[in-house]
Amino acid sequence: MNLINIENISKSYTDSLLFDDASFSVNEQEKVGIIGINGTGKTTLLKMIVGLEQPDKGTITRANHIVIRYLSQHPVFDEGTTALECVMKNNLTHDNEWSLESEAKTMLQKLGITDYSQKVDNLSGGQRKRIALANTLLSQADVLVLDEPTNHLDSSMADWLEEYLKGFRGALVMVTHDRYFLDSVSNRIVEIDNGKTYSYQTNYSGFLELKAEREEMAAATERKRQSILRVEIEWMKRGARARSTKQKAHIQRYETLAAQKGPVQDAELELSSVSTRMGKTTVELKDITKSYDGRMLINHFNYIFLKNDRIGFIGENGCGKSTLMKIICGMEQPDKGEVIIGQTIKIGYYAQEIRTDKEAGLAYMDPDMRVIDYIRNTAEYVQTVDGSVSASVMLERFLFPPEKQYAPLGKLSGGEKRRLNLLRVLMEAPNVLILDEPTNDLDIKTLTILEDYLDHFDGIVITVSHDRYFLDRTVRRIFAFENGRINQYEGGFTDYQARKQEEEGQSEAVTNKAVEKNTAEANGEKSLKNVKNRQDKLKFSYKEQKEYETIDADIAALEEKIEKLEQNLVANARDFVKLNEITKQKEEAEAALEEKMERWMYLQDLAERIKAQNL
Repeated sequence: MNLINIENISKSYTDSLLFDDASFSVNEQEKVGIIGINGTGKTTLLKMIVGLEQPDKGTITRANHIVIRYLSQHPVFDEGTTALECVMKNNLTHDNEWSLESEAKTMLQKLGITDYSQKVDNLSGGQRKRIALANTLLSQADVLVLDEPTNHLDSSMADWLEEYLKGFRGALVMVTHDRYFLDSVSNRIVEIDNGKTYSYQTNYSGFLELKAEREEMAAATERKRQSILRVEIEWMKRGARARSTKQKAHIQRYETLAAQKGPVQDAELELSSVSTRMGKTTVELKDITKSYDGRMLINHFNYIFLKNDRIGFIGENGCGKSTLMKIICGMEQPDKGEVIIGQTIKIGYYAQEIRTDKEAGLAYMDPDMRVIDYIRNTAEYVQTVDGSVSASVMLERFLFPPEKQYAPLGKLSGGEKRRLNLLRVLMEAPNVLILDEPTNDLDIKTLTILEDYLDHFDGIVITVSHDRYFLDRTVRRIFAFENGRINQYEGGFTDYQARKQEEEGQSEAVTNKAVEKNTAEANGEKSLKNVKNRQDKLKFSYKEQKEYETIDADIAALEEKIEKLEQNLVANARDFVKLNEITKQKEEAEAALEEKMERWMYLQDLAERIKAQNL
């Protein structure tokens, strides 16, 4: 059943055309992820769905009696209300008055809010967003419309929300940058691109494949059009020999082809790796200790950042991650310990929130200031790998065309402000980048390019993030705030998760051994032997299980790669430079395939032995 239908809408905001004869629909039980670069109208589309905004043209139809609930990007509450009151607001009925309070408290607990009586006026933006999320989820809605629901959620909260929404029986429409979340929850992706909407009946991984196919088809059609047009131009140059109907049709075909527009290429956010030379001494944290209101956040933390370190800090909200970043920057002082900064170190700090109060320091954005002046206050010119580049050109590279450079900051979307602030940080040419929740409000395309930039950044990257994909993509070491300590783990977020599961498994094994011992003492040696036999049963480790599930696909991909390389060898038989390059790639692929095949044999044998013992 069709719940919401948007047909042929057009919508402009200030001087920007957001939607041009675009259409969109939502059906029962669909879970739709909306994506697109910042400023394309994602939030505007959500507001039109719920009726907070109207299109300039077109129609919006909603099914009779459906209940739609909306999570705003920046929720507003009545002053003086408590966290619990805000969650229960608009959700209380005669049927649920006994159970609602209990459900509200449980959901607040899941989202890290434990003081139900605290006033929302005193809460941070992240806490307010989580209270608004709880209020939205508790509603008896047919359609949930969520704007950036994963912002300000730590990884455990994001996992919980993921499972909750997968089990939600109604329809879901959401805007989010969290790619793992999109992949897991969505069964349809809608992309907003140059005023149009493109629908893909798949999750995020499938969308990437289908979009690549769509763009390739559009490019192929354009190549064919250009080829035919060249022939037609040559024909026109020779001149029509007669005014016959056939010749007129030929001329008309030429004019039609010439008038057609090719596929619009997305503007690309260009980032040149800009940094200042780094000396021998980098950043050293010595015995850093910090408490707030009697609560120990950081306890005797020591670390020396190495050149080109890629470090991620994770942990629950309020555990002290941002505080540690501010201590490194010198914006806050530790209770004990010291921060040693090398003479050549230049820190660029990307703040978690953009604010309009002047006390915000580096996070301050004057809503009346022009975009170009905001950047010029940092630098008129910046030295890049391409030479000296002006502030105006850098703004263009960051998808701010000339007409937008003279707009006031107050007219920008939340994502555009974040992108502009990122440019400000990079214009300072730092050699140490501190990124505090960099994925909040940035669109996926900008994130992808930022990740590529960080790959080539010649310096230290320190990031605080709950975005699991971003952490996997960018960091090589994780520090986790756990039970009052900061523990070190090697690898990205998935490696951290696997390690934690191993530790939990080992802890469970220790407990099991203690139980075995007690059972043996009580029941004799025979009982002990039986328990040990059960304990020593063969099983896959977590890593082996994941590898076993994907290794067939890995082998198939390598075989396909080798086949393509063999075809390339034939096609480049006369290009000796290219031939050597392809031959080397083929040898590497064949070695990788051989290694995978040996691993497959081991895992297959282990799987058969596990199966045999369970029969």
